[in-house]
Amino acid sequence: MSKFLRVKCKCGNEQNVFGNASKAVSCLVCSEPIATPSGSRVVVAEGCKVIKVL
Repeated sequence: MSKFLRVKCKCGNEQNVFGNASKAVSCLVCSEPIATPSGSRVVVAEGCKVIKVL
C-alpha cells in the first residue's frame, strides 16, 4: 500500500514525501537530499527522520 511520510530534515524543515517516490526528494529549505528511491520504497537520508506515516 502506498503511503505518504512526514520527514524532518536536518535543518528542521518538515516535508511530506511519497513512500514510493521514483525520483530523489530534496529539502525545500536547504536543498539537501531527504529521500532516495530504491526499488519500490524510498530510503530516508542519514540525519533525517520519519515523524509520521500519513
